[in-house]
Amino acid sequence: MSALKIQLNISESEQLQSKPAVLLAEEAGLTVAAVKRAMKCGAVWLTRRGAHKRVRRADAKLKLGDELAMYYNEQVLNQQVEPCQLLHDEGDFSLWYKPAGVLSQGSLWGDHTTINRFVEAYFTPLRPAFIVSRLDKSASGLMIIAHGKSSAAKLSSLFESRKIEKQYCAIVEGDAGVLNNVRIELPVDEKNACSIVNCEQVSCVDGVTNSLLNVRIETGRKHQIRKHLSSSGFPIRGDRLYGNAVEGEVDLQLRCCYLSFISPFTHQLCSFELPADLRMKLV
Repeated sequence: MSALKIQLNISESEQLQSKPAVLLAEEAGLTVAAVKRAMKCGAVWLTRRGAHKRVRRADAKLKLGDELAMYYNEQVLNQQVEPCQLLHDEGDFSLWYKPAGVLSQGSLWGDHTTINRFVEAYFTPLRPAFIVSRLDKSASGLMIIAHGKSSAAKLSSLFESRKIEKQYCAIVEGDAGVLNNVRIELPVDEKNACSIVNCEQVSCVDGVTNSLLNVRIETGRKHQIRKHLSSSGFPIRGDRLYGNAVEGEVDLQLRCCYLSFISPFTHQLCSFELPADLRMKLV
């Protein structure tokens, strides 16, 4: 089945006696089981008095004036990703490893492949999960998840004011030995952007040369590292947007490996780095 959008206005008292999954199944010509799966994946929305939220319970109570919407796309619903890994639980926030392919934000069509949905389902009892920074879908590495609106505001403020040190590791094409604590200051989207790059290792296997880099960013522009390294002649392996990779090859070899900041909760220095088994290595 191709992408399908179904919208229902709950305007009759008879509709209140039916379950949302049943109503949507009848309207869409789908089985109730298929609709329940879509609900679980975050593809069904309830609008009430102007407020929009995902509805996951097949038997959720409805009211007159409610609006149900389902965004059904089997290709999206069938997507699977590698599980995220909890590295540190600090109460107000937790630190996770996000694999490549996991999204930082869902869409109307679902949120089952997002890190915040994974985090919400991980904890018992349930904790809210708020994204305070983002990684590209194709990138991997450390991400901070806040567990309350106040915590999210405090942590977001640190990122916005550049009070969090962020380091990344990247495997690039070619011998990047010339990049020894080099500052790359090239505008991104007409805004100032600065990346400090250091080559840690160069390897040549079967005539193919790659380099392992450490990159510290002083700004956080969209695709900053990918654009800076590509413009310097050393595109990241697996980069299909700014490099030479093609569909089906290795994942983007860019990973957030270190975060450091003064905790707004304890006022102590917090430093987190990837464990050895998750660090990027040259073959």
